[in-house]
Amino acid sequence: MANKNSTAKKLDLSVLKKFNFAKFKRFKGVQIVSKIAIYFVLICIGFIFLEPILEMLSKSIMQAKDLIDPSITWIAKHATFDNFKNAAATLSVPGSLLNSVWFSALLAICQTAVSATTAFAMSRYTFKGRNFWFMMLIIAFIIPIPLVTIPRIIVFTTVENIIGFKLINTVIPQILMSVLGQGAYSTMLILIFYNFFNMIPKSLDEAAMIDGAGSLKVFYHVAIRLSISTILVVFLFSFVFNWNETYTTNLMTGDSLTLLPGKLAMFDNGMASAGNSVNEANRMAATLIAIAPLLLLYACVQKQFIEGIENTGITGE
Repeated sequence: MANKNSTAKKLDLSVLKKFNFAKFKRFKGVQIVSKIAIYFVLICIGFIFLEPILEMLSKSIMQAKDLIDPSITWIAKHATFDNFKNAAATLSVPGSLLNSVWFSALLAICQTAVSATTAFAMSRYTFKGRNFWFMMLIIAFIIPIPLVTIPRIIVFTTVENIIGFKLINTVIPQILMSVLGQGAYSTMLILIFYNFFNMIPKSLDEAAMIDGAGSLKVFYHVAIRLSISTILVVFLFSFVFNWNETYTTNLMTGDSLTLLPGKLAMFDNGMASAGNSVNEANRMAATLIAIAPLLLLYACVQKQFIEGIENTGITGE
C-alpha cells in the first residue's frame, strides 16, 4: 500500500514538473514574440523618422547624372562633396552660421528667463486677473504665428514714428518680443515651467521664508536650483524654435542679419544653381548643413535633455 502511495506521489510530481515546464515554455514564447513585435514597431517608427535624413544624405553626395538616372535610388555611382561646397557658399557659411548661433542663443536666454519668472508667479501667487492672463497665454498659443506677425510689425512701425528710432529691419523687435513673453512658442515654455513648479512642494517655500528669505531668494534658492534640468530643456526648445523660425525673423530683421535657415529659401526658388537636378542635390546638402548644429547640440546634451524631460512631467509619468 505504501509503495502504491509513493508511486502515485512520484507520478503526480512528474506531471506537475511537466506542466510547469510547458507553462514556462509557453510564457517564454509569448515574451519572445512580444519583444519581436515591439522591436519591429520601433524599427518601423525609427525608419519613418530617419528615412528623410537618409534620403538627404544619399542625394546630397549625388551628381546630376545620378539624380536623373532612374536606376539609382539610394547609393550614388558618382559620389561628390562639391554639393556641400556649393551649398556652404550659397548659405554664406560660416558667417550665417555664427549669426544663427548667437541670435538663437540670445533669444533662448531671454525666453528661458522670462518663462521661468512668469511660471513661478502664476504657480505660487494668487493675484487679481490671474485666470485672465492664464487664458491669454493659452489663446496666444492657439493663434498661428503669421496671424499676429503683421499686427506686431504695425505696432513696431508706429513706435518707430513716435520715438524716431529704427526698429524694423533690426534685431530689436525679436529681442523685445522674447523679453515680453511674446517669442516663438513662449506659452509652451511657460507651461513647462509652470507644470514643474507645481510639482515642487510649497512647504519648501514656507521653510525658506521662515529662515528669512524673501520672494526673490525663494525663487532663486528653491525654484531655480531645483529646476536646472528644466531650464536646460526650455533653453533647448527655445533655441530650436528660434533657429527654425524664419517667417517672423525675415519680416522683422530683413537684410540686417544673415541667418542660416533663412538662406535656405534661395534653393527653393532656383537661385542656387542652374539645373533642377543640381539644385536638388545642393538643396539636400544645404538642409543637412542647416540642421547639423541642432543635431550636434542634441548629441552633446542628450542625457541631460532626457532627464530634464522626465523631471518636467512632459512624458506624463
